[in-house]
Amino acid sequence: MDGAGTHDTDRNGNGNGNGTGAGDDGAHVPDAPGGARLVGRKTVLRAALAATAAIPLALAGGPALARTLAGSGGEPQLTPPCDDGDDPTPEQIEGPYFKPNSPQRTSLLEPGTPGTRLTVSGYVFGRACRPLSGVLLDFWQADNNGAYDNTGFRFRGHQYTDSRGAFALTTIVPGLYPGRTRHIHVKVQAPNRPVLTTQLYFPNEPRNNTDTIFDPRLLMTVRDANGGREAAFDFVLDVAQDPGPGPTPPGGTWAVGTAYRTGDQVTYGGRGYVCLQPHTAQPGWEPPAVPALWRAV
Repeated sequence: MDGAGTHDTDRNGNGNGNGTGAGDDGAHVPDAPGGARLVGRKTVLRAALAATAAIPLALAGGPALARTLAGSGGEPQLTPPCDDGDDPTPEQIEGPYFKPNSPQRTSLLEPGTPGTRLTVSGYVFGRACRPLSGVLLDFWQADNNGAYDNTGFRFRGHQYTDSRGAFALTTIVPGLYPGRTRHIHVKVQAPNRPVLTTQLYFPNEPRNNTDTIFDPRLLMTVRDANGGREAAFDFVLDVAQDPGPGPTPPGGTWAVGTAYRTGDQVTYGGRGYVCLQPHTAQPGWEPPAVPALWRAV
């Protein structure tokens, strides 16, 4: 797999976040000459999107690009990296409890619902790392006691990504279902494309090492926040995309293909910028477009 890093899991797949070399989008971050670390394309795009998306700030981009696990010192490998031509998010079995015709809603909470509040947010990308709007995401999960509602639609609902390819789900941490680790089911479908059926997992769950279905590539990034938990996950669908040409530089010293290091200064469009993260410039990464990489001075 091009750009794939080592899973940040122990030998039992617990997703303990102690590994190295994996970015928050699952992409290996190779060392550039002189020790500079290159930034993955999907990471930069997500960071730029997060600057305007209504997602938990603790999980968003900013100058520190990675969504890190609180107190872990490392990031788990998530979905396979969205570097052009790489693999999409892995499929998993549907399980016995899927029901069609779920209500459209972004919150699965009901008055008096017991359990630990959970928000799950992220983006859906295509194969060229461009966000996909109008993507259907249909979620279902167990309740606080590990039971599924097979007569109604409790803890079931679907939604669509917005113009930035973003989604956000409000729910609770699912209870433990017999024989399984903690998980959330989801079907993801871009318009007029095949359905991806998969499951999302929680790091540091004791049952991760005994669940035969568990896949560390499907670990969410999860942290405690605001009396509940916040999680992040980005999907990559097998949807071909044309990356398209980048905008023509309006003059200045910034140039595509240049390897920039932290502290380097450039001009672009008549304004100066200082580099925040080592990277090699690509079309679409112009300083005004990626505040995660450049700060105006």
